[in-house]
Amino acid sequence: MNPFDGTLPFGERPALILIDLMRAYFEPGADLYMGSRDCLDSAARVLSAARAAGVPVVHTRVAFGAGGLDGGLFYRKVPPLRHLAGPLGELMPEVAPADGEVVIVKQYASAFFGTTLASTLTALRVDTLLIAGVSTSGCVRASAVDAVQHGFVPVVVRQAVGDRDPGPHEANLFDIGAKYGEIWD
Repeated sequence: MNPFDGTLPFGERPALILIDLMRAYFEPGADLYMGSRDCLDSAARVLSAARAAGVPVVHTRVAFGAGGLDGGLFYRKVPPLRHLAGPLGELMPEVAPADGEVVIVKQYASAFFGTTLASTLTALRVDTLLIAGVSTSGCVRASAVDAVQHGFVPVVVRQAVGDRDPGPHEANLFDIGAKYGEIWD
C-alpha cells in the first residue's frame, strides 16, 4: 500500500496527517478500546509509505489538563476520555513520531481547530492531505472540512480510520466523499 507513488490524484505536495492514534483507543482495558487493530495496522503501513517517499508527516494528539479535562469539549462528548492518565494518553508505538516529524497537540475534534496545523502545512507548501486516524466524535470528518476551508484537498484512507461506532463512522465517511474530498479504499 503506497498512496504516494503517483497512483492517486495528489497535488504537488501531499502530507500525511495521523489523528489521535493514542493508546487509549487501542490497548486492552483502555476506556475506548476498539477491539480491532486493523485501523492502526493500516495507518502504520501508510506512515511507512509516506516516510519512504519523503512526504511530510503530522501527528496529532489530544491535550488533557488537570483531572483529564481538555477544555470541556471531549469531556462532554466522550466522557470516558476524562479517565486518561499516564501512557494511555501517549501515541501508539507503531506510529510514534520520528525525528523531525511534527506533533500537534489539540483540544478539539478537528486537527486544525485551535492549532497551528494550517500555518505549518502552508509553510511546507502542502496542498493535499492524506488523513488517517481515530474518529470517535467525527474528528476525521471535521478535519476534512477544515482542510477544505483552509485551501487543502483532503483524502481519507478508509482502512486507516477507526471509530467505536460504525453507524456514525460510515455516515461521516459518506459525507466527506459527497462534499469535501476523496475516500480512498
